[in-house]
Amino acid sequence: MNLGRENHPELRDAVRALCAQYDSAYWQGIDEKRAYPEAFVDALTKAGWMSALIPEEYGGSGLSLTEATVIMEEVTRSGGNAGCCHGQMYNMNTLLRHGSEAQKRKYLPKIAAGELRLQAMGVTEPGAGTDTTKIKTVAVKKGDRYVVNGQKVWTSRLQHSELMILLARTTPLPDVKRKSEGMSIFLVEAK
Repeated sequence: MNLGRENHPELRDAVRALCAQYDSAYWQGIDEKRAYPEAFVDALTKAGWMSALIPEEYGGSGLSLTEATVIMEEVTRSGGNAGCCHGQMYNMNTLLRHGSEAQKRKYLPKIAAGELRLQAMGVTEPGAGTDTTKIKTVAVKKGDRYVVNGQKVWTSRLQHSELMILLARTTPLPDVKRKSEGMSIFLVEAK
């Protein structure tokens, strides 16, 4: 697959034009304040770039993964910080692929409109390191809900997200055949 500059020139030009509004002085100011680039993320959202992978039926742009990659490439090429927006673009794909229809209808249009952000993913835990299968956070079903207990660290962008994807063990590690089994993803309302 060739994602060279000759591919998707209109998309590249549009993203580049938006990014050009946020010059190095903007990014230096954000860095100096250790702040989150709200204005930049809001502009990307209003332009439809943050909802690139959300289908049109849910209010998104309905673009392909290739086009989403082009968007992120141009954000990065501009000198902007793609870290502030890649979570929003890609985390919602878990909801899109594995969420119920009711969840999709409830959350995806609001994510596409910028009313909700799903930028955080709670995976990393103290003691588990890079071996995700060793997580200790557990989710136990109680009635029609799950009760989650555990500790997560390094949950990027949580303070800027209303929703979070959370990984928890639903089957104890000794009870599974393969250590990658028995883990579930939960969509958590963080605020």
